Amino acid sequence: MKKKLSIIIVSFNTRKLTLECVKSIYANSPSFSFEVIVVDNCSTDGSEKIGSKLKPTWKKNFKLIVNTSNLGFAKANNQGIAKAAGKYILLLNSDTKIKGNTLESLVSFAKAHKDCGIVGPRLLNPDGSLQASVFNLPTLTRAIGQYWLGNAGVLDKYAPKGDTPVVVEALVMAGFLITPGALQRVGKLDERYFMYFEDIEYCRQVKEVGLLVYYLPSAEIIHYHGESGKRNGNQKQYERLVASSKIYHGFLGYYVYSFILWSGQKFLGK
Repeated sequence: MKKKLSIIIVSFNTRKLTLECVKSIYANSPSFSFEVIVVDNCSTDGSEKIGSKLKPTWKKNFKLIVNTSNLGFAKANNQGIAKAAGKYILLLNSDTKIKGNTLESLVSFAKAHKDCGIVGPRLLNPDGSLQASVFNLPTLTRAIGQYWLGNAGVLDKYAPKGDTPVVVEALVMAGFLITPGALQRVGKLDERYFMYFEDIEYCRQVKEVGLLVYYLPSAEIIHYHGESGKRNGNQKQYERLVASSKIYHGFLGYYVYSFILWSGQKFLGK
């Protein structure tokens, strides 16, 4: 049966966090129809049994997909999208908690703004402070500006001030509402990205088809930043970051970009 919203959560050895995330959704559930889809990437911590911890009434709109290997963040999200019955798709990190009427706010905003391809909430640290979740798309020109010409912060993540919705270039995918228009024109996530850069790539594609990316501060999500990624280990995280950067920038572009960063830091102290 068609739903208004499908919430997709990819988990990898984050059983407790994932369960708390799911509980926060049901504790702050919207008035419209929704479903929760958890895609487990072959966890070893019992995450595949999360369904048994849910209240019987919650299970009616809960789906669990269990993979026999770690397929990566983008592909696992796409599995959820393929099974989704929702008009709107919210990609939600397993290390997050929904606050208040966030789900209502995101969908209402997207519905009211026909030019919206993606809308994301304000992210908060566990202590309630603002978390940087917005950034400009990384380009060679901007890298030169920041690391050679002194345009400090042009590539840094930031948190927009104030309570007014703003158009931005890109958002982190910790809370990422995709509209029907974006799904129709862009489609699913690029599965070449195992982990990292999939959010930047999708935002870039959304802009290329003429839709906008919005930051909605009235919607708030607590994000235990990086908890899901820590399960991969620092070396593996770095290797996947490099691999994704090469895909995004292109093989040659990656090395040019890296040289700009390296030389700016080494010789100019940027």
